[in-house]
Amino acid sequence: MKYTIEKIAKYLQGTIEGSPDEEIGNIAKIEEAQKGDITFLANPIYTPHIYTTKASAVIVKDDFIPEKEITANLIKVKDPYQAISQILEIYDQTYHDKTGIETSSHISPSAKIGEQSYIGAFTYVSDSVNIGKNVKIFPNCFIGKNSIIGDNSIIFPNTTIYHDSIIGENVTIHSGTVIGADGFGFAQNNGNDFKKVPQIGNVVIEDYVEIGANSAIDRATMGSTVIRRGVKLDNFIQVAHNVEVGENTVIAAHTGISGSTKIGKNCMIGGQVGMAGHLKIGDNVKVGAQSGISHNIKDNEIVVGTPALPIRNFKKSTIIFKNLEELYNRIKALENKLK
Repeated sequence: MKYTIEKIAKYLQGTIEGSPDEEIGNIAKIEEAQKGDITFLANPIYTPHIYTTKASAVIVKDDFIPEKEITANLIKVKDPYQAISQILEIYDQTYHDKTGIETSSHISPSAKIGEQSYIGAFTYVSDSVNIGKNVKIFPNCFIGKNSIIGDNSIIFPNTTIYHDSIIGENVTIHSGTVIGADGFGFAQNNGNDFKKVPQIGNVVIEDYVEIGANSAIDRATMGSTVIRRGVKLDNFIQVAHNVEVGENTVIAAHTGISGSTKIGKNCMIGGQVGMAGHLKIGDNVKVGAQSGISHNIKDNEIVVGTPALPIRNFKKSTIIFKNLEELYNRIKALENKLK
């Protein structure tokens, strides 16, 4: 990536203080940046670094006034954090800007590959797969029969997508993820053994979803397991059969969602949360890390703990729990007096 400060400022709709012609080739943290790098200052804690940074350009808020001399060129914008996010997006797109099909991959004759797409080495694309435009599938991936991958999606190395899966546009799936493995469906026989229930459904992932590394989204027993538009899943997340995750919900790492649970839109779910099956989680719900969810949760609730309680009740219970030893000793003292 090589852009002049003037071109970057124009893209960000910012103003320049300094030289507009200097070239930028990399992005770095303000305390580590060197000549040719661009960085940003959004948090006041890092303000001292702006006077010592070796960066060629620093993105700052439009009302920033330096207290002493700065050697770096400044690009003043309304929101520095959003601006650096835009720059990172360009850098990321440049890094993944690959096209073509590598010769060591296998593409079924019945598969359709859109324009400007990339298929990496040792990737297997099965029969009747439909891959959209500008899709990037990196090496060592498997795409099962009849699957669909929408335009501009990125599938990172060592990802497995089982048959009949539907992946929307602008979806990112990170390495080691498995989409569409069998749901955990077993029926107990008269004895102690279990008979497998065939899982004949599929997985549907809508547009603008991001799925972290080593996550698993199981296919439905019948129908579909659905990840709605804009959902963001962290690494190591288990989504069981027939689960639905609502629009723009974010879920942190190591969370497990049991079968047929429905999660609403705009929810925020912390790490290591466990959810029982067949529950209904409302819209705008927040769940604290390591919570155990065993009952339905209404819209807009905030819950914490195992079993999960409304946050107000949880805080009260925590105070009581912290004083249990004192309460115990007082009760024992009273019992001794009564004796």
